[in-house]
Amino acid sequence: MPASRLLYGTTIFLGAFLLFLVEPMAAKQLLPVLGGSSAVWLTCLVFFQVTLLLGYLYAHWITRCQATTWRRHVYLVTLAAAAVLLIAQRFVPTEPAQGVGHPFTTIFSTLAFTIGLPFLLLSATSPLLQVWLQRTRGGTIPYRLFALSNFGSLLALIVYPFVVEPHLTLKLQRSLWSFGFLLYAVFCATITRQLPAPAPADTVEESQTPAPAPARAKWLWFLLPMAAAMQLSAVTSHLTVNIAAIPLLWMLPLAIYLLTFILAFEFPALYRRGIVVRLLVVMLASLGYAISKTDVSLPIGIAILFFLAECFLAGLFCHAEAYALRPENPTETTLFYLLVAAGGAAGTFFIGIASPMIFSANYDLAISFFVTAALAIVVTWSDGWPQRLLWSTAAALLLFFAIMLHTAYAREAILEVRNFYGTLRVKQMVGPHGGTERMLLNGTIQHGTQLFAPGLTRTPTTYYADNSGIGLALHHCCESRPRNIAVIGLGTGTIATYGTASDHIRFYEINPLVRPVAQNLFTYLRDSPAQITFADGDARTSLTRELTQESPQNFDVIAIDAFSGDAIPLHLLTIEAIALYKRHLAPNGILAFHVSNQYLNLAPEIAQLARAADMQAKLIESQPDDSLGAYRATWILLTSSPTFFDQPELAAAASAVPLDSLDARLRVWTDDYSSILPILQLSHH
Repeated sequence: MPASRLLYGTTIFLGAFLLFLVEPMAAKQLLPVLGGSSAVWLTCLVFFQVTLLLGYLYAHWITRCQATTWRRHVYLVTLAAAAVLLIAQRFVPTEPAQGVGHPFTTIFSTLAFTIGLPFLLLSATSPLLQVWLQRTRGGTIPYRLFALSNFGSLLALIVYPFVVEPHLTLKLQRSLWSFGFLLYAVFCATITRQLPAPAPADTVEESQTPAPAPARAKWLWFLLPMAAAMQLSAVTSHLTVNIAAIPLLWMLPLAIYLLTFILAFEFPALYRRGIVVRLLVVMLASLGYAISKTDVSLPIGIAILFFLAECFLAGLFCHAEAYALRPENPTETTLFYLLVAAGGAAGTFFIGIASPMIFSANYDLAISFFVTAALAIVVTWSDGWPQRLLWSTAAALLLFFAIMLHTAYAREAILEVRNFYGTLRVKQMVGPHGGTERMLLNGTIQHGTQLFAPGLTRTPTTYYADNSGIGLALHHCCESRPRNIAVIGLGTGTIATYGTASDHIRFYEINPLVRPVAQNLFTYLRDSPAQITFADGDARTSLTRELTQESPQNFDVIAIDAFSGDAIPLHLLTIEAIALYKRHLAPNGILAFHVSNQYLNLAPEIAQLARAADMQAKLIESQPDDSLGAYRATWILLTSSPTFFDQPELAAAASAVPLDSLDARLRVWTDDYSSILPILQLSHH
C-alpha cells in the first residue's frame, strides 16, 4: 500500500507540475502572433481554466462509470491519443494560426488543437486519482493530495521564469515537456491496470453514507473560487498592462493564487477567519480607494507588493471557506472539484473575455473587489452583527469607489473604447500655453499628446521631439532627398509631423481601434503633407508578407515604437526581427528603437542584437521641455552606415557610455529564446 500511495502521489505531483509548466510555454509561443499583448495571457488563462473544468468533468464522468473495463479502456485510449498527438506535432506547431478572426478565436483554436487533449488529461489527474486511491484503500477522500497537486503547480511556476526561461530555448522546453508527459502517461497506465473492480452499488449501506451537502454550500463551492479567479485575472491584467506582458509578471499572481490553495487544503488549521477578514477588509478598502484616484500612481515595487498581498488574502479567504464547506460524502468529491473549477473558469472568463466586451473602460479590479466583499457578507453572516455591518459597509464603500472610478474616467476622457488589446482613453485638458491638450492612453501608459495652441499643432511632443533620437534620425538620415519611413506603432501619429510633401510614411498598427482615434481626435496625420499608408495587424507578420508578396520596402528609417504595457513586445527585439528589418532597409538605413522604460533596461540587449547584426548602435537620451510637451526620451539608433554617427549633432547627442560596455554577459534574444529577468529593474518609480 505505501508503494501504491507513492505512485499515486508522484503521478499527481508530476501531472500538476507539467500542467503549470506548459501554461507559460504555450502562451509565450502565442505572444508574437498577437503582438505581445498582455491580453494574450489572460485569454490563455481563460482557456486553461475552461479546460481544467472539462478535465474535472471528465474525472467526474469516469468515476461515475461502474464498468471497470469500460472505464479503463476509455482512459487508456485517451492517454495514448494524447501521447501520439505530442509525438506527431511536438505540442505546438511552428506556425500558430495567424489571427484571421477575433484574437480569442485564434488563441482558443490554436491551444485546443495543440495542447488541448494533454492539458485536459493533466487537469483530470488530481480529482480522478484521489477517488481511485480512496476506492483502492478505503477510508475517506485524501484531500491532502490536492495540496500536493498545487505544490507541483507552484513549483512549476517558480521554476519557469527563474530556471527554464533563462536557460532553455522554446524548442528544448517543448521536447523536455513532451518527455515528461510520456512518463506521466506510463504512470497513469500503471495505476489504471492496478484498479480493483468497483463495489456493487447495493453493497453500501444507506446508514453509512453521509448526508449530501446543502444547496447553499454547493453554491459557495462555485462562487468563492469564482471571486478568487476574478481577483487573479484582474490583478494579473493590472500588472501586465501597466508594466510588461512577460511570464515573470504572469507567474507572480498565479503563484500566490496556488499558494492559497495549498494553505487552504493542506494546512486548514492555519486559517484564522477573524484575522484574515480584518486584513482583507483593510486591503480592499485601501486599494479600492487607490484605484479610484486615476491621477495618482504608486511606485511599482510597492504597487506589486500591495496587489499581491490583497490577492493572497482574498484567495486564502475564498479557498479556505470553500474547503471548510467540502462534502463529507465521497460520492460528491468530484462534484466539489467540478464546481470549484467551474467557479475558476467563470471568474477568468468574466475578466478576460466578457468585461472587455461589456465595458468601455477597465473596471476589472473594482468589480472583483466588490464581488469579494459581497461574498464575505454571505460567508460571515452567521458570525453576528459586527461582521455583517463591517462587510456590508465595505461592499457599499467598494461600490462607491467603482462609481468614483467611472466618474473620474468620464470627467477626464472625451473618448473611452476597449477591445482585446486594452482600454484606449483620450484625455482633454488645458496645455502649457493655455490652449487645449489631448493625450492618448492605453491603460495608464501614454501613447502620444498633441498641443492645440496656435502654432503648436504640428509640434512633435512627448518622446518624439526634435532633439530626441527619432527626431535626429529623421533630420540627418537622408540629406535633402525624399524619405521613406516606417513606424511600428501608430499611437497619435506624432511622427507624421516630420513628413514633407515628397516623403512616404507607413504606419504598422495591430490594434484596430487606434487608427480611427489618431485620425479623428488628433490632427498629426491629416496635417502632414507626406504620403501616409497603413498596415493593419502585427508588424512582423505584415513585413514578412510584404517581403513575400512584393519586394523589400527600402525604408530609410524604421522606428520601432510599439508598446505592450510599458515595453516593446519581445518578438520585435530578436535576431530574426532585426534580420527582417534589415531586408526592408535601404543601404545605410537606420533602425530607431524607442526604449524609454521604467522597469526594463533594454539597452544592453539591443546592443547585443546590434553586434549580432554587425551594425553600429548609439544611445540617445533627450531632455524634457515642458513648454513644448517634450518628455525625457531614450532611443537607440542602429545603422550599417560608417559615417552616420560622425555628423556633429549626432556625435554630440549620443551617450558617452559605449553600448558595448553595458552588459556583455547577456544572451542575445531569438524567436526561440528570450528572458526578461536579467534586464528587469523594479526599483524605479
